[in-house]
Amino acid sequence: MTSDCLKLTVYFGERDRLGGQLTSDVLLDLFQGHGVQTAILVRATEGFGIKHLLHTQRLLTLSEDLPLVAVAVDSRERIEALLPEVQAVVTGGLVTLERARLVTVTGVGVSLPDDLHEATKLTLYLGRQERAGERPAYAWAVEVLRRHGVAGATVVLGVDGMTHGLRRRARFFSANSDTPVMVISVGAGGPVAEALAELGEQLEQPVLTVERVRVCKRDGVTLAGPTDVPERDPSGLGIWQKLTVYAGEQARHGRQPLYIELIHRLRLEGASGATAVRGIWGYSGDHAPHGDTLLSVRRRVPVVVTLVDRPTAAQRWWQVVDELTSEAGLVTSELVPAFHAVGPGISAGGLRLAELDH
Repeated sequence: MTSDCLKLTVYFGERDRLGGQLTSDVLLDLFQGHGVQTAILVRATEGFGIKHLLHTQRLLTLSEDLPLVAVAVDSRERIEALLPEVQAVVTGGLVTLERARLVTVTGVGVSLPDDLHEATKLTLYLGRQERAGERPAYAWAVEVLRRHGVAGATVVLGVDGMTHGLRRRARFFSANSDTPVMVISVGAGGPVAEALAELGEQLEQPVLTVERVRVCKRDGVTLAGPTDVPERDPSGLGIWQKLTVYAGEQARHGRQPLYIELIHRLRLEGASGATAVRGIWGYSGDHAPHGDTLLSVRRRVPVVVTLVDRPTAAQRWWQVVDELTSEAGLVTSELVPAFHAVGPGISAGGLRLAELDH
Protein backbone atom coordinates (compact mmCIF):
# COMPACT_ATOMS: atom_id res chain seq x y z
CA MET A 1 0.00 0.00 0.00
CA THR A 2 1.38 3.40 -0.97
CA SER A 3 0.27 7.01 -0.58
CA ASP A 4 1.34 10.29 -2.16
CA CYS A 5 3.86 12.40 -0.28
CA LEU A 6 6.31 15.23 -0.89
CA LYS A 7 10.03 15.36 -0.25
CA LEU A 8 11.38 18.78 0.71
CA THR A 9 15.15 19.23 0.37
CA VAL A 10 17.11 22.29 1.48
CA TYR A 11 20.78 22.90 0.55
CA PHE A 12 22.47 25.62 2.62
CA GLY A 13 25.59 26.47 4.63
CA GLU A 14 26.68 25.20 8.03
CA ARG A 15 27.28 28.75 9.32
CA ASP A 16 24.07 30.27 7.94
CA ARG A 17 22.12 32.07 10.66
CA LEU A 18 18.73 33.66 11.18
CA GLY A 19 18.25 36.05 14.08
CA GLY A 20 21.28 34.73 15.95
CA GLN A 21 20.32 31.06 15.55
CA LEU A 22 21.86 28.57 13.17
CA THR A 23 19.60 28.04 10.17
CA SER A 24 19.97 24.28 10.66
CA ASP A 25 18.48 24.52 14.16
CA VAL A 26 15.68 26.81 12.98
CA LEU A 27 14.77 24.45 10.13
CA LEU A 28 14.73 21.30 12.25
CA ASP A 29 12.76 23.08 15.00
CA LEU A 30 10.31 24.10 12.27
CA PHE A 31 9.98 20.51 11.07
CA GLN A 32 9.42 19.36 14.63
CA GLY A 33 6.85 22.06 15.33
CA HIS A 34 4.81 21.07 12.28
CA GLY A 35 4.86 17.40 13.28
CA VAL A 36 6.90 16.18 10.31
CA GLN A 37 7.19 12.41 10.63
CA THR A 38 10.49 11.85 8.81
CA ALA A 39 13.44 14.23 8.44
CA ILE A 40 17.23 14.10 8.33
CA LEU A 41 19.99 16.72 8.42
CA VAL A 42 23.22 15.68 6.68
CA ARG A 43 26.63 17.39 6.67
CA ALA A 44 28.25 17.28 3.22
CA THR A 45 31.96 16.84 2.59
CA GLU A 46 32.37 19.20 -0.36
CA GLY A 47 30.38 21.50 -2.60
CA PHE A 48 29.63 24.93 -4.00
CA GLY A 49 26.53 27.03 -4.53
CA ILE A 50 25.23 29.69 -6.86
CA LYS A 51 28.02 32.12 -5.84
CA HIS A 52 30.62 29.43 -6.77
CA LEU A 53 32.44 29.51 -3.41
CA LEU A 54 34.02 26.10 -2.77
CA HIS A 55 33.66 24.51 0.68
CA THR A 56 35.52 21.30 1.46
CA GLN A 57 36.68 19.17 4.38
CA ARG A 58 40.03 18.70 2.63
CA LEU A 59 41.32 22.20 3.42
CA LEU A 60 41.10 23.70 6.90
CA THR A 61 40.43 27.24 5.64
CA LEU A 62 37.54 26.03 3.46
CA SER A 63 36.02 23.59 5.98
CA GLU A 64 34.45 26.15 8.34
CA ASP A 65 31.19 26.44 6.38
CA LEU A 66 30.47 23.03 4.88
CA PRO A 67 27.25 22.46 2.93
CA LEU A 68 24.29 21.00 4.82
CA VAL A 69 21.36 19.10 3.33
CA ALA A 70 18.02 18.90 5.17
CA VAL A 71 15.36 16.47 3.92
CA ALA A 72 11.76 16.29 5.18
CA VAL A 73 9.21 13.71 3.98
CA ASP A 74 5.49 13.76 4.77
CA SER A 75 2.05 14.26 3.25
CA ARG A 76 1.59 16.97 0.64
CA GLU A 77 -0.59 18.98 3.03
CA ARG A 78 1.98 18.98 5.83
CA ILE A 79 4.96 19.79 3.61
CA GLU A 80 3.11 22.56 1.76
CA ALA A 81 2.12 24.10 5.11
CA LEU A 82 5.85 24.41 5.88
CA LEU A 83 6.82 26.25 2.72
CA PRO A 84 6.14 29.91 3.66
CA GLU A 85 8.22 29.52 6.83
CA VAL A 86 10.97 27.59 5.05
CA GLN A 87 11.26 30.37 2.47
CA ALA A 88 11.53 32.92 5.27
CA VAL A 89 14.24 30.89 7.00
CA VAL A 90 16.44 30.10 3.98
CA THR A 91 18.05 33.39 2.91
CA GLY A 92 20.86 31.71 0.98
CA GLY A 93 20.68 28.29 -0.65
CA LEU A 94 18.43 26.02 -2.64
CA VAL A 95 15.02 24.50 -1.84
CA THR A 96 13.47 21.72 -3.96
CA LEU A 97 10.19 19.80 -3.84
CA GLU A 98 9.81 16.31 -5.32
CA ARG A 99 6.86 13.95 -5.53
CA ALA A 100 7.24 10.49 -4.00
CA ARG A 101 5.18 7.53 -2.83
CA LEU A 102 5.28 6.62 0.85
CA VAL A 103 5.24 2.84 1.32
CA THR A 104 3.19 2.13 4.43
CA VAL A 105 2.63 -1.61 3.90
CA THR A 106 5.36 -3.34 1.93
CA GLY A 107 4.99 -6.19 -0.50
CA VAL A 108 1.31 -5.53 -1.26
CA GLY A 109 -0.01 -3.40 -4.10
CA VAL A 110 3.29 -1.63 -4.83
CA SER A 111 3.36 -0.74 -8.53
CA LEU A 112 6.90 0.03 -9.65
CA PRO A 113 8.33 0.68 -13.11
CA ASP A 114 10.61 -2.19 -14.15
CA ASP A 115 12.09 -0.77 -17.36
CA LEU A 116 15.88 -0.40 -17.06
CA HIS A 117 15.91 3.27 -18.10
CA GLU A 118 12.90 4.28 -15.97
CA ALA A 119 14.00 2.68 -12.75
CA THR A 120 13.01 3.25 -9.13
CA LYS A 121 14.74 5.01 -6.26
CA LEU A 122 13.90 3.39 -2.93
CA THR A 123 14.82 5.33 0.22
CA LEU A 124 14.67 3.77 3.67
CA TYR A 125 14.78 5.91 6.84
CA LEU A 126 16.08 4.21 10.02
CA GLY A 127 17.69 4.92 13.37
CA ARG A 128 21.45 4.41 13.42
CA GLN A 129 21.29 1.65 16.04
CA GLU A 130 18.20 -0.18 14.81
CA ARG A 131 18.95 -3.89 14.49
CA ALA A 132 17.95 -6.70 12.17
CA GLY A 133 18.95 -9.81 14.07
CA GLU A 134 22.63 -9.50 15.00
CA ARG A 135 23.41 -6.75 12.49
CA PRO A 136 22.77 -3.02 12.17
CA ALA A 137 19.51 -2.67 10.25
CA TYR A 138 21.09 -0.43 7.61
CA ALA A 139 23.84 -2.98 6.82
CA TRP A 140 21.29 -5.79 6.63
CA ALA A 141 19.06 -3.70 4.35
CA VAL A 142 21.99 -3.03 1.99
CA GLU A 143 22.68 -6.76 1.77
CA VAL A 144 19.01 -7.46 1.00
CA LEU A 145 19.02 -4.85 -1.77
CA ARG A 146 22.21 -6.26 -3.30
CA ARG A 147 20.99 -9.85 -3.10
CA HIS A 148 17.83 -8.91 -5.02
CA GLY A 149 19.85 -7.27 -7.80
CA VAL A 150 19.23 -3.60 -6.98
CA ALA A 151 21.88 -1.57 -8.85
CA GLY A 152 23.29 0.34 -5.88
CA ALA A 153 22.68 1.51 -2.31
CA THR A 154 24.29 4.17 -0.11
CA VAL A 155 23.85 4.71 3.64
CA VAL A 156 24.03 8.37 4.75
CA LEU A 157 24.32 9.28 8.44
CA GLY A 158 22.39 12.27 9.77
CA VAL A 159 23.34 14.65 12.59
CA ASP A 160 19.74 15.62 13.38
CA GLY A 161 16.26 14.70 12.29
CA MET A 162 13.02 12.90 13.05
CA THR A 163 12.01 9.27 12.95
CA HIS A 164 8.28 8.57 13.38
CA GLY A 165 7.86 12.20 14.47
CA LEU A 166 10.42 12.00 17.32
CA ARG A 167 13.46 14.32 17.27
CA ARG A 168 16.78 12.48 17.09
CA ARG A 169 19.77 14.76 17.44
CA ALA A 170 23.54 14.18 17.66
CA ARG A 171 25.22 15.28 20.89
CA PHE A 172 28.91 15.99 21.39
CA PHE A 173 29.33 13.68 24.40
CA SER A 174 27.19 10.73 23.29
CA ALA A 175 27.24 7.73 20.99
CA ASN A 176 24.55 9.40 18.84
CA SER A 177 22.74 6.08 18.75
CA ASP A 178 19.39 7.62 17.83
CA THR A 179 20.45 9.83 14.92
CA PRO A 180 18.65 8.92 11.68
CA VAL A 181 20.25 7.24 8.70
CA MET A 182 19.01 7.26 5.11
CA VAL A 183 19.54 4.24 2.83
CA ILE A 184 19.25 5.42 -0.79
CA SER A 185 19.02 2.69 -3.43
CA VAL A 186 18.39 2.59 -7.18
CA GLY A 187 17.31 -0.34 -9.33
CA ALA A 188 14.83 -1.77 -11.79
CA GLY A 189 11.26 -2.02 -10.55
CA GLY A 190 11.17 -5.81 -10.25
CA PRO A 191 14.19 -6.21 -7.93
CA VAL A 192 13.10 -3.19 -5.88
CA ALA A 193 9.60 -4.67 -5.36
CA GLU A 194 11.12 -8.00 -4.28
CA ALA A 195 13.46 -6.27 -1.84
CA LEU A 196 10.55 -4.24 -0.43
CA ALA A 197 8.72 -7.41 0.53
CA GLU A 198 11.69 -8.77 2.50
CA LEU A 199 12.50 -5.43 4.13
CA GLY A 200 8.90 -5.13 5.33
CA GLU A 201 8.93 -8.59 6.89
CA GLN A 202 11.99 -7.96 9.07
CA LEU A 203 11.93 -4.26 10.00
CA GLU A 204 9.57 -2.81 12.58
CA GLN A 205 7.58 0.18 11.26
CA PRO A 206 9.94 0.93 8.35
CA VAL A 207 9.60 4.31 6.62
CA LEU A 208 10.19 3.89 2.90
CA THR A 209 9.61 6.06 -0.15
CA VAL A 210 9.77 5.22 -3.85
CA GLU A 211 10.49 7.71 -6.64
CA ARG A 212 10.88 7.39 -10.39
CA VAL A 213 14.39 7.87 -11.78
CA ARG A 214 16.32 7.19 -14.95
CA VAL A 215 19.53 5.16 -14.75
CA CYS A 216 21.96 6.87 -17.13
CA LYS A 217 25.22 4.98 -16.44
CA ARG A 218 26.42 1.99 -14.49
CA ASP A 219 30.11 1.10 -14.02
CA GLY A 220 31.18 3.19 -17.01
CA VAL A 221 28.50 1.87 -19.37
CA THR A 222 26.12 4.51 -20.77
CA LEU A 223 22.49 3.32 -20.75
CA ALA A 224 20.58 6.54 -21.50
CA GLY A 225 20.96 10.28 -21.30
CA PRO A 226 18.78 12.49 -19.07
CA THR A 227 15.17 12.79 -20.24
CA ASP A 228 14.68 15.54 -22.81
CA VAL A 229 12.01 17.78 -21.27
CA PRO A 230 10.80 21.37 -21.79
CA GLU A 231 11.86 24.19 -19.50
CA ARG A 232 8.25 24.77 -18.36
CA ASP A 233 4.99 22.87 -18.00
CA PRO A 234 1.83 23.92 -19.95
CA SER A 235 0.88 26.39 -17.21
CA GLY A 236 4.28 28.11 -17.34
CA LEU A 237 5.78 26.65 -14.14
CA GLY A 238 9.47 25.75 -14.29
CA ILE A 239 10.76 22.18 -14.61
CA TRP A 240 14.17 21.24 -13.27
CA GLN A 241 16.46 18.23 -13.47
CA LYS A 242 18.66 16.52 -10.90
CA LEU A 243 21.77 14.51 -11.76
CA THR A 244 23.19 12.19 -9.10
CA VAL A 245 26.45 10.22 -9.15
CA TYR A 246 26.95 7.33 -6.71
CA ALA A 247 30.53 6.04 -6.45
CA GLY A 248 33.10 4.83 -3.95
CA GLU A 249 35.46 7.35 -2.40
CA GLN A 250 38.32 5.34 -3.88
CA ALA A 251 36.96 5.68 -7.46
CA ARG A 252 39.23 7.96 -9.47
CA HIS A 253 39.43 10.01 -12.63
CA GLY A 254 43.08 10.45 -13.53
CA ARG A 255 44.96 11.27 -10.33
CA GLN A 256 41.99 12.73 -8.47
CA PRO A 257 39.19 11.00 -6.57
CA LEU A 258 36.16 10.98 -8.86
CA TYR A 259 33.91 13.04 -6.57
CA ILE A 260 36.55 15.77 -6.15
CA GLU A 261 37.12 15.97 -9.91
CA LEU A 262 33.34 16.14 -10.49
CA ILE A 263 32.95 19.09 -8.11
CA HIS A 264 36.03 20.81 -9.60
CA ARG A 265 34.95 20.42 -13.24
CA LEU A 266 31.31 21.36 -12.64
CA ARG A 267 32.40 24.51 -10.82
CA LEU A 268 34.94 25.33 -13.55
CA GLU A 269 32.32 24.85 -16.29
CA GLY A 270 29.86 27.19 -14.55
CA ALA A 271 27.27 24.88 -12.96
CA SER A 272 25.03 26.67 -10.46
CA GLY A 273 25.95 24.27 -7.65
CA ALA A 274 26.87 20.71 -6.66
CA THR A 275 27.10 18.88 -3.34
CA ALA A 276 29.07 15.76 -2.33
CA VAL A 277 27.86 13.73 0.68
CA ARG A 278 30.01 10.95 2.11
CA GLY A 279 28.18 7.79 3.15
CA ILE A 280 29.13 5.24 5.80
CA TRP A 281 28.26 2.01 3.97
CA GLY A 282 27.00 0.86 0.58
CA TYR A 283 27.82 -0.44 -2.89
CA SER A 284 27.31 0.35 -6.57
CA GLY A 285 27.19 -2.01 -9.51
CA ASP A 286 28.79 -5.41 -8.94
CA HIS A 287 31.04 -4.28 -6.09
CA ALA A 288 30.66 -5.77 -2.61
CA PRO A 289 29.26 -3.50 0.14
CA HIS A 290 31.98 -1.40 1.73
CA GLY A 291 32.46 1.46 4.18
CA ASP A 292 34.12 2.49 7.41
CA THR A 293 35.28 -0.42 9.56
CA LEU A 294 37.23 -0.44 12.81
CA LEU A 295 40.31 -2.23 11.40
CA SER A 296 40.41 -0.67 7.93
CA VAL A 297 43.63 1.11 6.92
CA ARG A 298 42.05 3.09 4.07
CA ARG A 299 38.59 4.62 3.87
CA ARG A 300 36.35 2.88 1.33
CA VAL A 301 33.08 4.73 1.81
CA PRO A 302 30.51 5.65 -0.85
CA VAL A 303 30.06 9.27 -1.95
CA VAL A 304 26.96 10.84 -3.55
CA VAL A 305 27.34 13.94 -5.77
CA THR A 306 24.14 15.86 -6.60
CA LEU A 307 23.36 18.87 -8.80
CA VAL A 308 20.04 20.48 -9.81
CA ASP A 309 19.55 22.87 -12.74
CA ARG A 310 17.36 23.79 -15.71
CA PRO A 311 16.96 20.94 -18.26
CA THR A 312 19.09 22.73 -20.91
CA ALA A 313 21.86 23.34 -18.38
CA ALA A 314 21.56 19.79 -16.99
CA GLN A 315 22.23 18.45 -20.49
CA ARG A 316 25.51 20.39 -20.48
CA TRP A 317 26.50 19.07 -17.04
CA TRP A 318 25.57 15.57 -18.19
CA GLN A 319 28.38 15.81 -20.77
CA VAL A 320 30.84 16.55 -17.95
CA VAL A 321 29.47 13.74 -15.77
CA ASP A 322 29.50 11.29 -18.70
CA GLU A 323 33.15 12.07 -19.44
CA LEU A 324 34.32 11.70 -15.84
CA THR A 325 32.40 8.49 -15.08
CA SER A 326 33.96 6.52 -17.93
CA GLU A 327 35.09 3.75 -15.57
CA ALA A 328 33.03 3.92 -12.38
CA GLY A 329 29.84 5.19 -10.83
CA LEU A 330 26.08 4.83 -10.95
CA VAL A 331 24.52 7.93 -12.56
CA THR A 332 20.82 8.81 -12.43
CA SER A 333 18.61 11.69 -13.54
CA GLU A 334 15.30 12.84 -12.02
CA LEU A 335 12.75 15.52 -12.78
CA VAL A 336 12.22 18.16 -10.09
CA PRO A 337 8.83 19.94 -10.20
CA ALA A 338 9.73 22.84 -7.88
CA PHE A 339 13.03 24.66 -7.26
CA HIS A 340 13.84 27.90 -5.45
CA ALA A 341 17.36 29.33 -5.30
CA VAL A 342 18.00 32.40 -3.19
CA GLY A 343 20.96 34.55 -2.12
CA PRO A 344 22.08 38.19 -1.95
CA GLY A 345 20.55 39.76 -5.05
CA ILE A 346 19.54 36.31 -6.35
CA SER A 347 16.10 34.72 -6.57
CA ALA A 348 15.20 32.02 -9.10
CA GLY A 349 12.34 29.56 -9.45
CA GLY A 350 9.49 28.97 -7.04
CA LEU A 351 7.82 26.29 -4.93
CA ARG A 352 4.62 25.67 -6.91
CA LEU A 353 4.65 22.12 -8.27
CA ALA A 354 4.93 21.83 -12.04
CA GLU A 355 3.07 19.05 -13.83
CA LEU A 356 5.41 16.36 -15.12
CA ASP A 357 4.20 14.01 -17.86
CA HIS A 358 7.53 12.30 -18.47
